[in-house]
Amino acid sequence: QVQLVESGGGLVQAGGSLRLSCEASGSIYSIENMGWYRQAPGEQREMVAVITPGGIPNYGDSVKGRFTISRDYAKNTVHLQMNSLKPEDTALYYCYARSSMTSRLYWGQGTQVTVSS
Repeated sequence: QVQLVESGGGLVQAGGSLRLSCEASGSIYSIENMGWYRQAPGEQREMVAVITPGGIPNYGDSVKGRFTISRDYAKNTVHLQMNSLKPEDTALYYCYARSSMTSRLYWGQGTQVTVSS
């Protein structure tokens, strides 16, 4: 199986930056897409960023131009660089990975990002 552990969340002022990391372990060779979702209070989970095995990213409209997703294959890690943070970015951020073996989505435990005004 695949295990995912996120890190890097925290409290930051508006306009600041955070870098989230998600380290995968287990059946890492089965991983295809990896990405990040987030869920704010009272809202449904929304896609933030996805990256393909070839390194092609895709972003949700609300974060385009501000967030950057990347993969470090040697370290089995995906990163989310978040710049120009806004209070509306406040949410629980979840890392996910899709397995090519089962098409199952694996999820991390979530890391809280809080952006103050």
